[in-house]
Amino acid sequence: MAHVEPTSVVDITASVSNFVAEPTEADAEVESSEPRTVFSDPTNFNIKHPLNCGWTFWFDNPSKKKTFNSWSQNLKKLITVNTVEDFWGVFNNIAKPSEISVGANFHLFRDGIKPEWEDPANEHGGKWVFAAGKGKHDIDDLWLHTLLACIGEAFEVEDELCGAIFSSRRDVYRITLWTRSCDSEEIALAIGQKFKEAISPTQETIEFSSHADSSKSKAKKLTV
Repeated sequence: MAHVEPTSVVDITASVSNFVAEPTEADAEVESSEPRTVFSDPTNFNIKHPLNCGWTFWFDNPSKKKTFNSWSQNLKKLITVNTVEDFWGVFNNIAKPSEISVGANFHLFRDGIKPEWEDPANEHGGKWVFAAGKGKHDIDDLWLHTLLACIGEAFEVEDELCGAIFSSRRDVYRITLWTRSCDSEEIALAIGQKFKEAISPTQETIEFSSHADSSKSKAKKLTV
């Protein structure tokens, strides 16, 4: 059967809705039985491993709507995950990033932070950007490793990391990490180095700039 590419917020939301089904009698039976982890029983586990904080999946496809208001309205909050098991349940039931349409974006941000420059947690921050031509790398794998680094708090200054964005464009894929601040070169470089380790072995140069300078061609940028 031919694959149907998800091109709308509705498609992605439906995938998540299928994951968050209502509890069944079988679920209740599992809950009342002896403790089982996902490692010992991947299907009927009843113990979950909490994340350090909640993380929210978002999706948007603004390719046909360019104004801020319509983009903001198109930004769809999918689901917040608080455990390792819930993360995998969502990740395994939505489209792979390489399958989303050109112009669309996946986001994973700390719960309570919207993937918008105007959010108080983002307005004074910056971003690390990795970009590569389509077909050059296993982009699905690189995105997964980026997300695992985020939810696993692999970055030395945990609270500095706000979230990650995957963007599909006509000729390139882009993975971006957003930070809470941009005034410490030491902190920015520490996050950038961890990011590069997460997407290893691409060996591509990644760049950091403040959100305020993102549109300036001659703005100061850090690279690793």
